[in-house]
Amino acid sequence: MLERRKTRQIMVGNVPVGGGAPIAIQSMTNTDTADAAATLAQIRRLAEAGCDIVRLTVPDARAAAALSDIIPESPVPLIADIHFDYKLALAALDKGIAGLRINPGNIGSAEKVRAVARAAKERGVPIRIGVNSGSLGKDILAKHGNVSAAALVESAMQEIAALEAEDFYDIKISLKASNVPLMLAAYRELAKMVDYPFHIGVTEAGTPRRGSIKSAVGIGALLAEGLGDTLRVSLTGDPVEEVFVAKEILRSLGLYDKGVNYIVCPTCGRTKIDLPRIAAEIERRVEALHIEKPLTLAVMGCVVNGPGEAREADFGLAGGDGEGLIFTKGEVIGKYPEALLVDKFMELIQQAI
Repeated sequence: MLERRKTRQIMVGNVPVGGGAPIAIQSMTNTDTADAAATLAQIRRLAEAGCDIVRLTVPDARAAAALSDIIPESPVPLIADIHFDYKLALAALDKGIAGLRINPGNIGSAEKVRAVARAAKERGVPIRIGVNSGSLGKDILAKHGNVSAAALVESAMQEIAALEAEDFYDIKISLKASNVPLMLAAYRELAKMVDYPFHIGVTEAGTPRRGSIKSAVGIGALLAEGLGDTLRVSLTGDPVEEVFVAKEILRSLGLYDKGVNYIVCPTCGRTKIDLPRIAAEIERRVEALHIEKPLTLAVMGCVVNGPGEAREADFGLAGGDGEGLIFTKGEVIGKYPEALLVDKFMELIQQAI
């Protein structure tokens, strides 16, 4: 098991963050928040996919007003993303938001920061300081000459100081960048300086195909070093895909044990069954079952590694020449022709859940 960085704990609604709590998966709606019905529909889809916390933008009074309809019906805690107008943060707090994402530096004067910090503290609502490489302050950029890890960290420390000056410590921090080495360096440096929980991610990672890879590299590297208490995989398109990728990143490091872990042969010249079709059909049918209990499935193509991998799984399939063996917890259940492998495999799974 990976040793995680020790941090203080905050609560985002009923979800503990930091302090040894399980790493929470977060995403963000891309609907018009003022459209409460559409936003709620997307929040529900995200929750069903396994999202723990959902952020939504609150750019104006219409969006803030819609929170009255959204928050009571949401199945997961919501975070309001606020920029420039501190009154929107106060409005979101009045509506019952579970968390705020702000940059104190763009909210306005010290008096406005104080008003938000006091209102959040009264309600027990945490604040995420979101530092982004694309929106660093002019003073920071002038001092450092360009965007760098040191610039991100200094910006974060300025924002932290603004909240700590108001005796506010329910803080979570993110240092997002689209440049993976830059992002890694910034989080590593800040981890030496504070014990606040981190929200991690590669911002503007891209479309699902490329963005998933970029996110897995960046987020996976931090998680492997014990850094990260919540995460978001930022992909262009349907945010539900972000949740799927986030779960698989966590699962690959042993940090997520809900649902199904797949071990699937890449195939080679030794494979004598149509393994791509078999694996895809098994995955399609299994996903339709919405299994929550931990389950490992091995779908292997030949007799070299297949039997060994299959024996280690809860359920395993090892291909032969136009046929295959099916295992349950290391025991051979039977040998079946290729045409029956998927059906026999699924029968066993359905009996077990």
